[in-house]
Amino acid sequence: MAEAGTGFLEQLKSCIVWSWTYLWTVWFFIVLFLVYILRVPLKINDNLSTVSMFLNTLTPKFYVALTGTSSLISGLILIFEWWYFRKYGTSFIEQVSVSHLRPLLGGVDNNSSNNSNSSNGDSDSNRQSVSECKVWRNPLNLFRGAEYNRYTWVTGREPLTYYDMNLSAQDHQTFFTCDSDHLRPADAIMQKAWRERNPQARISAAHEALEINEIRSRVEVPLIASSTIWEIKLLPKCATAYILLAEEEATTIAEAEKLFKQALKAGDGCYRRSQQLQHHGSQYEAQHRRDTNVLVYIKRRLAMCARRLGRTREAVKMMRDLMKEFPLLSMFNIHENLLEALLELQAYADVQAVLAKYDDISLPKSATICYTAALLKARAVSDKFSPEAASRRGLSTAEMNAVEAIHRAVEFNPHVPKYLLEMKSLILPPEHILKRGDSEAIAYAFFHLAHWKRVEGALNLLHSFRMIPYPLEKGHLFYPYPICTETADRELLPSFHEVSVYPKKELPFFILFTAGLCSFTAMLALLTHQFPELMGVFAKAFLSTLFAPLNFVMEKVESILPSSLWHQLTRI
Repeated sequence: MAEAGTGFLEQLKSCIVWSWTYLWTVWFFIVLFLVYILRVPLKINDNLSTVSMFLNTLTPKFYVALTGTSSLISGLILIFEWWYFRKYGTSFIEQVSVSHLRPLLGGVDNNSSNNSNSSNGDSDSNRQSVSECKVWRNPLNLFRGAEYNRYTWVTGREPLTYYDMNLSAQDHQTFFTCDSDHLRPADAIMQKAWRERNPQARISAAHEALEINEIRSRVEVPLIASSTIWEIKLLPKCATAYILLAEEEATTIAEAEKLFKQALKAGDGCYRRSQQLQHHGSQYEAQHRRDTNVLVYIKRRLAMCARRLGRTREAVKMMRDLMKEFPLLSMFNIHENLLEALLELQAYADVQAVLAKYDDISLPKSATICYTAALLKARAVSDKFSPEAASRRGLSTAEMNAVEAIHRAVEFNPHVPKYLLEMKSLILPPEHILKRGDSEAIAYAFFHLAHWKRVEGALNLLHSFRMIPYPLEKGHLFYPYPICTETADRELLPSFHEVSVYPKKELPFFILFTAGLCSFTAMLALLTHQFPELMGVFAKAFLSTLFAPLNFVMEKVESILPSSLWHQLTRI
């Protein structure tokens, strides 16, 4: 019985919603008919004549004040709507209408109880996908002391945000610490140092960790009964302390390289010792995993130092050896460093070989992968490509492949062309990037703009894709463009940079409407103040023209329905 009652109520509710959705015009005409029938007892004609007499007695000053007040109110609404749109990306009036008025008018789908669970699941999955805008470590990130801090000294601006540096601190704690750090005093100090927010406190902690390693431990070994021999033993150096000093204290790349070489000597020794003990328990296995991360990080940064100092071939060799030695550590994305170095050497065949391995459908994509593949395809045709000639004879197979590759790259990250075509100024790339976001575009263009300029005609070919069509955001070769990139990029990029937004948001209807209303009422106020008599004649002519069809309809209705109809109905 309860289920039958519930079903009847749902049916009744759906009927009411349907009536409000499709039969509102019928309801409107019924109300008008009732008002017309009741016009005599309600004295509508007398009230209208009284109102018209009152309006005729008003002076032009009243109309000036009325239109001026309307212009002021609409102007305030316009300012508020514009501020709300700039901050939240939507119209306040539209949002209130959709969230509050639409359910009252039946705009929400009311499915059965069987479908409600599935719809809730879909909404949860959508909400989860929005929150999964994963932030990645920038494989080409700069050195804090030698590059980021030098920028701050020169310009007085902070190139890194607190959110970005906080993510780096979390990465360092993940890669460079383990649960057994308390057993080694230097590692225990470094575990606290990675959590420090103050750079000077971190640097001081790193020096303290290195000083602890200078303490010598003595072990008494009784070789002769009447004497003892002291065996002097040095504790192992702290590699992570050298890493921190190379990243944050070194003011040049050459200084950072020297510190990383010392870190390599210490890290390699720790790695070899933990490699021998890794199977003795979970504690030793965690130490070996930590030491592996430290060693890979040091070698990668040493290769980047060689690349910065102009020893590109040496950097390529170090990256290749590192990828062969640790093929499973793909989290550092060393292949992106290798691609950039090979492009600097103009070794395009080697670049194509690296892309053949990593540009796979099963592997995660990046702007470096997509745009490097597009650059190689464009290089084959860009020197002879002409839009006029292509429009006459059509695209060849190579040109079509190049266009499709650029289309694929632009769909993956639509922000990159603005920086490659120098339509927007570059800033220092952040330490973390968001795939398909403005932060990734900056990180890619910062290092690869020179490679695109080196290939003659490549930027001209890319220029045709500077304005991407809106259908790309729906997903053609990749998933639909995520809607959370703007929020994450604003957290990653400094405040002085204007974040690139895609798709570019159009102004809501209500902003345009209030802008037009404000301008129109302000113009009316000005004209009424300057030409009161002329505007009065114009207003009367406009109102008489506006109400002429209504008067005509009322005369026809009067001829069909006499005014005494209400009295006849009351007698019945």
